Amino acid sequence: MAKELISRSEVEKKYTWNLKDMYKSNAEWEADVKAVKDLAEKTAVYEGKVCDSAKNLLFVLKTNAEMFEKLVKAYEYTSRLFDEDQGNSKHQSMNQKMMSLYVEVGGRLAFISPEILACDDAKLESFYKKEKGLELYRLAIKEIKRLKPHTLSAEVEKVIAMTGEMASAPGEVYEAFTNVDITYPFIKDENGEKVRITDGRFVHLLESSNRRVRRDTFKAYYNTYKQYLNTLAAAYSGEVKARQFRSKLRNYSSNLEAAVDANNVSPEVYKNLVKSVNKNLPAFHRYVALRKKCLKVKELHMYDVYTPIIPDVAVEVPYEEAQKTVIKALEVLGKDYTDVVKEAFKNRWCDVYENKGKRGGAYSSCAYGTHPYMLLNYNNSLDAMFTLIHEMGHSMHSWYSNNAQPFIYADYKIFVAEVASTCNELLLLDYLLKNTKDKKRKAYLLNHYLDSFKGTVYRQTQFAEFEMLTNEMQEKGESLNAENLCKLYKEINERYYGKAMISDDEIAYEWARIPHFYYDFYVYQYATSFCAAVAISERILKEGEPAVKQYKKFLSSGCTDAPVELLKIAGVDLTTSAPIDAALKKFDSIIDELEKLV
Repeated sequence: MAKELISRSEVEKKYTWNLKDMYKSNAEWEADVKAVKDLAEKTAVYEGKVCDSAKNLLFVLKTNAEMFEKLVKAYEYTSRLFDEDQGNSKHQSMNQKMMSLYVEVGGRLAFISPEILACDDAKLESFYKKEKGLELYRLAIKEIKRLKPHTLSAEVEKVIAMTGEMASAPGEVYEAFTNVDITYPFIKDENGEKVRITDGRFVHLLESSNRRVRRDTFKAYYNTYKQYLNTLAAAYSGEVKARQFRSKLRNYSSNLEAAVDANNVSPEVYKNLVKSVNKNLPAFHRYVALRKKCLKVKELHMYDVYTPIIPDVAVEVPYEEAQKTVIKALEVLGKDYTDVVKEAFKNRWCDVYENKGKRGGAYSSCAYGTHPYMLLNYNNSLDAMFTLIHEMGHSMHSWYSNNAQPFIYADYKIFVAEVASTCNELLLLDYLLKNTKDKKRKAYLLNHYLDSFKGTVYRQTQFAEFEMLTNEMQEKGESLNAENLCKLYKEINERYYGKAMISDDEIAYEWARIPHFYYDFYVYQYATSFCAAVAISERILKEGEPAVKQYKKFLSSGCTDAPVELLKIAGVDLTTSAPIDAALKKFDSIIDELEKLV
């Protein structure tokens, strides 16, 4: 019998997130939507008068913050509803309504930053003295001033804000197409039963010990994408063109510079990562050769990269068991940390299993004043448990920041967003390694570490390089058509995986399935964060309480400083290549350790 996905209504309640913690009813949500419009109206009255007085400036900043707090919460609510089942037209409409409101409000209030920029420092200092409440906003004003060379007139800022909905269209097309419209074929699983490939099942099927299942899954999945490459190339090209429009308007030299500057990060951090990883590709090639040896195959193919290379060790990890293991692994961070994790499990912060129409992948998201929510597509695998503890890391970062900072400083920059999640994964790995004496099991876990490293440092840097080069192509006037994108992607893949790997023709289409290419130079931060997390987790495990205390201070810091400065609180300096080089060296040493066991 074919295994189809169940509908949302069939999912057991305890495995769904409880959105009533955000709004008890849609009427409450509607009330916040109305409040957003009212507060935006009150703020808009001050256009042209923001810096006429200290009182005006305080009112505008305070009211704007109150408005955005409600706006973010209302938007997060509809986003969670929409992601439960993206085929639900009611929730789709609610979500689109909030996206439109975001753009509308952004346009109406785009005058605030330019008017603050026009206010000289001496005048602002006098305002701080006249209105003590303004002191809270000093850092926020400093950040606005930092972006002065790239902030335009109020009129132009308003126009840019109004283009937000159009600029997000390529990503929306991609999301709708890949999550709702695209249908993958059936294959036969290890038992000869028909099973439909889905995004949630794809990697799990590639982990199969049956090579025929892996090959069939790989070819069927990517050949489905092959049919739509021109459509997806047009969507991606539209995404890059939208970035170029914004970066040129804002006087940036490139799309890359515009993207990283939003997080107060130098483009050199991005480029240095790509250089360091390319310099250390021989270590990755060594890992690929070890995988080929362990799998005992004449040719290693791209559909062999997920299956465990240590046979007969992979075990099922039911969700309830994963919860217990996660709590034990995180005990090193203290009772205050694990108490919140227990609350998350008890009070349904997680949406656990895949259902028809549900967004693929996993994430954690949080609106200020509410607890975080985690979307999972849990499939009872070891990887799924690592995904769970990963998303819990994001959630705990949000929880600590939200509880320590006011709304305007609670939302940490994307550059540090993957540190807490990856640190959690590394603590889980350490816990599992320490609690096994079985040689095969230990080898399996070491391989999992190498696979995590491969997926988070090498693979994400591979994506980052592709994204950097495709944006450069657009800036040079070259076409981002399907043929060019496939050619470039395959060339990069061959260089990263080396001669021990057969880069199958189908891998050239992989760019078409990566949602992060619509996130504006996001993926490099997975790699830098992983390297930072390696350093932090090792400090925690070696030094104990002092390192934990510094780590929690980092988690509680929100965006109160530049992200590279905040990481220094936890003992990591990413202004140098040292953390990246140290992490890559550790990868090499883990290969040594695994080679001894196999």
